[in-house]
Amino acid sequence: MRDSFAILFRVVPAFLLTVAGGLISALVGISHQKLCGLISLTAGTLMGVTLFSILPESAADMKWWEPAIALGSGYVVFSLITKYVYHVCPTCAASHFDEATTHRFGKIATALTIALAVHSTLDGVALAAGREAGQVTIRSGPGKLDLSVLLAVRVHKVSEGLALGALLLGAGFKGLKAVASVAAVEVTTVVCGVLGLGVLRAVSLFRLGAVLAHAGGGFVFLAAHAVLGKMVKHNKLAIVISFVTGVVVIALLNLMIRAL
Repeated sequence: MRDSFAILFRVVPAFLLTVAGGLISALVGISHQKLCGLISLTAGTLMGVTLFSILPESAADMKWWEPAIALGSGYVVFSLITKYVYHVCPTCAASHFDEATTHRFGKIATALTIALAVHSTLDGVALAAGREAGQVTIRSGPGKLDLSVLLAVRVHKVSEGLALGALLLGAGFKGLKAVASVAAVEVTTVVCGVLGLGVLRAVSLFRLGAVLAHAGGGFVFLAAHAVLGKMVKHNKLAIVISFVTGVVVIALLNLMIRAL
């Protein structure tokens, strides 16, 4: 019962933050410039949590090349989905969602939904893996990796909801329908977080590290493509500053929690 409450505390707020972002897009709106800055900031948090939390913890119980393979597998999976299905990240898709895409949205809606459901699945699994890793003795100390992953995913979910809501509105979805669609896609975060905890509880520390590194590879993909997609069309310096700020925030957080 306690474990169930713990994972719900992680995945439900992440889900609600995404829906809140979609609601803001639908009812209030947000300028593209501000959205780009927020996207870059959250991309930096994902990169930071991978570099300063996930990889060091995974490498603690694995040979150097094993987390590298797991990381690469996560990156490749997202690359393949983006290439052959649709952009797996709404923040990446926002850079490519032009008028022509809007007119044919009905043809790609299913592919977009599948891609984003996979994305949300990764978020749920990462939250579950972070929570499970926090229950064992690892290099940073129990609970500290969990906190780092939790913060990065939650911050990321806000911009994800804003971007997805903006995409749906641009495709002609009306306010409440857009919000409902955001919720329908993002509920996979909750489902996979709960299911993931049940599965990951029984795996070894080695496999848990591999799962975390695999999730980290997906995060690297999301971070890199969100930033590169924005830099092509927008103020490169502002994008880089926002991205680096996100990385630094996670780095400082890790220094703080390791000192506790």
